[in-house]
Amino acid sequence: MKKNAVIFLLFIFIIPFNLSSQTIEKRSKIEKPYFTPLKKFDPSRDAAKDIDLVILEAKRTNRRILLDVGGEWCIWCHRLDTMFIKNPKVDKYLNDHFVVVKLNYSKENKNEKVLSRYPKFPGFPHIFILDKDGKFLKSKKHG
Repeated sequence: MKKNAVIFLLFIFIIPFNLSSQTIEKRSKIEKPYFTPLKKFDPSRDAAKDIDLVILEAKRTNRRILLDVGGEWCIWCHRLDTMFIKNPKVDKYLNDHFVVVKLNYSKENKNEKVLSRYPKFPGFPHIFILDKDGKFLKSKKHG
């Protein structure tokens, strides 16, 4: 009878605890993202809000942040996007290690206030790498 009592206690206390911790792990993996990457540069976006959401997503997924600064008017920005898309290994690496946000710079919206947080840059596209907390790490111009 003692053996049955031990098994009963295992089912009541230990197994549900283990299952609940596994459920929590699964939930965090399928949790809705804070930020969904943009396909285009959008002058109507609130860049400061996007960066705040990207930081939450980077923390949740333990990835760095890649700020892609440019505009729909920029041929080199489109070529950079094409290079990522046409190279699945590069695209996978990028998405596995970074949360990517397109930050618009155009006549309609230069996002000067947000961009003033980072070093000045010479042209477009321009990439800023941030850690998962949004701290600036590196700046890289195209080419």
